[in-house]
Amino acid sequence: MGPAILGSVSTVGHCFFDTAIGACAIAWSDSGIVALQLPEHDDAATLARIRRPPGSELAPPPFVAEAIDGLKRVLAGEDDDLQWVQLDLDGITDFDREVYAVTRAIGPGSTRSYGEVAAAVGAPGAAQAVGQSLGRNPIPLLVPCHRVLAADHSLHGFSAYGGVVTKRELLRLEHTPGFDDPTLF
Repeated sequence: MGPAILGSVSTVGHCFFDTAIGACAIAWSDSGIVALQLPEHDDAATLARIRRPPGSELAPPPFVAEAIDGLKRVLAGEDDDLQWVQLDLDGITDFDREVYAVTRAIGPGSTRSYGEVAAAVGAPGAAQAVGQSLGRNPIPLLVPCHRVLAADHSLHGFSAYGGVVTKRELLRLEHTPGFDDPTLF
């Protein structure tokens, strides 16, 4: 069976995998991970959200199995920036690639504002465009868009199922100050 085509992204396969927060789905090409879907209310909704045809469900090749293991550890609360996971960003605009590169460099437990990401990609004042770019992010966690907050550190918009509740939980899992267990100081 040949690759399935989604827009301009060629996808070889996808699979589900269980995590501490529920069943996730991941899709890949020969070049890297192209999509990751956090748990929806059921597997059918997760599959629909990742937008992969049912016929392309395959056993993950070794590089995907390693990524899945890393994602499972992170979703169980372990500290890993997952920057070692190979992504396939073919079909992604140059602006989105730049936003994703800056976002990917934000380590676990840290955050940046939409405005800071905009400035880092050379587009000061483009916080809204950064937010739209992150809303299109097909690879949450691997491009950790949950680590980008409003200028006042409030949680706005998260395209994954559960919205800001999911975003807050991911930040809590990473022990991000202000989102993890309360402290005295």
